Amino acid sequence: MDEEERPVRGGRVARTAPLVGLAGRTAGETVVASLRLRAKDRAEGRAAAHARAAERYAERLGRSKGVLMKAGQLLSFVSFGAMVGEEYQSVYQAALARLQDDAPPMPPELAARTIETELGAPPGELFAEFAPEPLAAASIGQVHAARLRDGRRVAVKVQYPGVEEAIRADLANTELLATFFRLARGMMPRPVQLDVRGMAREVAERIGEEIDYRTEAAHQREFADFYRGHPFVRIPEVVPELSTRRVLTTELAEGLRFADALKEDQRLKDLWGETVFRFSLGGLRTLRLFNGDPHPGNYLFHRDGTVTFLDFGCVRRFTAAQMNTIVESVRATVAGDADALTATFRANGFLNGAEVPEPAELLAYMRESLRATVAPQPFTFTREYAARLVAAEYSVDGEHRDVVRKMTPPPHFLFLSRIDLGVTAILGELNATGPWEAIRREWDEAGPPATPYGEQDLAFRTAAGHVR
Repeated sequence: MDEEERPVRGGRVARTAPLVGLAGRTAGETVVASLRLRAKDRAEGRAAAHARAAERYAERLGRSKGVLMKAGQLLSFVSFGAMVGEEYQSVYQAALARLQDDAPPMPPELAARTIETELGAPPGELFAEFAPEPLAAASIGQVHAARLRDGRRVAVKVQYPGVEEAIRADLANTELLATFFRLARGMMPRPVQLDVRGMAREVAERIGEEIDYRTEAAHQREFADFYRGHPFVRIPEVVPELSTRRVLTTELAEGLRFADALKEDQRLKDLWGETVFRFSLGGLRTLRLFNGDPHPGNYLFHRDGTVTFLDFGCVRRFTAAQMNTIVESVRATVAGDADALTATFRANGFLNGAEVPEPAELLAYMRESLRATVAPQPFTFTREYAARLVAAEYSVDGEHRDVVRKMTPPPHFLFLSRIDLGVTAILGELNATGPWEAIRREWDEAGPPATPYGEQDLAFRTAAGHVR
């Protein structure tokens, strides 16, 4: 049987082996390359070593499917510049970006077999048209274009055979994700503070929910119900009668992929940036839900300024108390109230260690994290700011090292950091400019609409009965 026709491999040794081998070869080849370099070509040799390492990460993670690939996706759009050097960051992003929507696909006959098993009939009987070649192949399944008998165009996501068993084995292997994040940290020559086990648990919990597509369908319906008819946020509708545990059928959405969106006029990119900002952070406050994969593979951009949001398998639900902590900490930071910020963090488990940062240090750290709202407005997101944010939140030898070393954030905060870093990276690539603090006040202070989009959003939420 050809390698691409085999089901996803399971077992602790089989699933961990690609990482172990990769770690050894990456480190070994980097050392050998360094020893062979002369001063005049040292920089060129380092670049080649970084390129080989990044390619191996993408190739191994892409073939592993399931948890390992999903973990790779979580890193695929974080700005590495602050830790691997700005000159190498594009190398890692280009390699890992393939994990967003260009993973090795399964053969058409395997996809058809899964559909027949799940829905009781082959694709040719269920659909008026069904494309055997996938539109995209990702970590847990791949997507095929199809047409229903009533003429509707749909996207059919089909889970890889064996991926559920492989993921369950991965999640039972408590060392696997911890090994991955240690390896990821090893890519970064500057020290980075990561709660490896806490991050592994949080990622495992989110990925565990993705195994059953019925969970994803429920999440997507919740978002679609809330945003149906929204002026600039689009959510594809679910087709429940053609959705099961391993098959998910939704409306087919078409639009510009991120690489093409970046070529458009800056005014349009500003509108897209505001849409992503409002959906991601405003939706978090309204629904207490967040679509937990904020990378560009999950967005489609339209030339009328709207954005379609895809893939609701990894959704984080925040409690009212957790959201109150987030809002109160942001308010204290914007107000420059170091004592109130420290009290909020202390009361909610962020400062449980033997040492705690000074209030002024904590405030400076948070103001760097929230620079887009505390800086003079309007503020422009850039790649450089996205890289600086990574360093501010994680680097243990940077300007905020004392805070990074002394904070003990609860597990849900790790996911919130992923939201923050992912959205910031996307807005940075768009170079999006906006009155972000005035938009925040709409949500947290019941402020007036800051932009035409704010006026449209308020009118929509008022008509839909979503205004509290």
